[in-house]
Amino acid sequence: MTDTMKARTEVIRTGPIRYATAERFERPRPLTDHDLRPTDGEISPQPPSRLDFVMGPPLDSRPQGEDCLNLSITTPARDAGARPVLVWLHGGGFSSGAGLMDWYDGGVLAAEGDVVVVGVNYRLGALGYLCLDGVSEGNLGLYDQVAALRWVHTHIAAYGGDPANVTILGQSAGGISARLLMELPEARGLFRRAVLQSAPLEITARPHKESLALGQYFADALGADPRTADIPAILAAQGETARFHLRTAGRRMEPAFVPVEGIDPLPGPSAPFGESVRGLDVLYGWNADDMAAFQGEDEDTAVRTHEVYEEPLTRYGERLAAAGARVHAYRIDWRPAGSPLGATHCLELPLLFGTYDAWRSAPMLGTTPRAEIEELGRALRSAWLAFVRTGKPGALPAPLTDGPVPRPW
Repeated sequence: MTDTMKARTEVIRTGPIRYATAERFERPRPLTDHDLRPTDGEISPQPPSRLDFVMGPPLDSRPQGEDCLNLSITTPARDAGARPVLVWLHGGGFSSGAGLMDWYDGGVLAAEGDVVVVGVNYRLGALGYLCLDGVSEGNLGLYDQVAALRWVHTHIAAYGGDPANVTILGQSAGGISARLLMELPEARGLFRRAVLQSAPLEITARPHKESLALGQYFADALGADPRTADIPAILAAQGETARFHLRTAGRRMEPAFVPVEGIDPLPGPSAPFGESVRGLDVLYGWNADDMAAFQGEDEDTAVRTHEVYEEPLTRYGERLAAAGARVHAYRIDWRPAGSPLGATHCLELPLLFGTYDAWRSAPMLGTTPRAEIEELGRALRSAWLAFVRTGKPGALPAPLTDGPVPRPW
């Protein structure tokens, strides 16, 4: 039995647990004492991921539906241990993924680090981020995440966690969400640390006017009232809107439905920066070949990774440090044997979660022996867990690299 398999037997898994309720295109509502309905563990309705050729399709199947505001908890014990809490915000371009997927099982992290891991589902695509006058204000998926953090703050002590020591971890679109949550007054005090993994920050949010125009295109493509249309029709119109956005904007990485700036809760780009992030511990970084997952013809992966990930993340790190956050950076240079994708987007995920079995069909892992993946995974998890406990990840062993960080404090 491997160390990873042993770790999975030493924790308690609970969930899915409903953390809020919401009607279509409405903000989430806190649960009442009388709302004891069980949840089927639905995940937000979604198309297949556009990165199946990198990650492989998920090996587990989850029911899809709009009753998807639920989370899972993995803990070493339901006691008064007051352990650090990790809240996982999955990626997927705001259109696919779920915190409940086997990819993101928190068992290894919980056992190795004596921490509590929470995986969060939130609304995706048009259901989470449509902006259309008279129908949806936008940013509902972001409101869902705030609601989940409030639930964690109120209830996590009953699962052995410390509500005063919460770290949010987000990858890709989840990393963008982590950035936005750091800046939201509504989320202030709900966490003390944040990890941003391969977050393409240049597509963090879209101006309100542009979001409304895309919302209107979606409504026209749907040809029905979005408030009553069935899910297959919603997903079909969502796909048509994505193709239209690609044709007209030409930005292959940018989803059609993303957070909207200039409306509640996201202020415009000229809003003051600093009050919410002051005092936070932040770890951010990227994979050396992140853009291999989004490669266009005649594009240089290294150049595009620098433009899309390294440069925006570094600039944001400088802003955070200047505003009083304590900032650390990393880069992952690991290029698995037998994979043409190199250190591509999502490559750190099986290392972080140690869920080798769930990732066994992932093309990005190539022919790398399991023992090598597990050894490198332990090193990465050790650094992330040190950050969760102390605010400092410590020195990273190759092929994990400490990134350049501004240190004005």
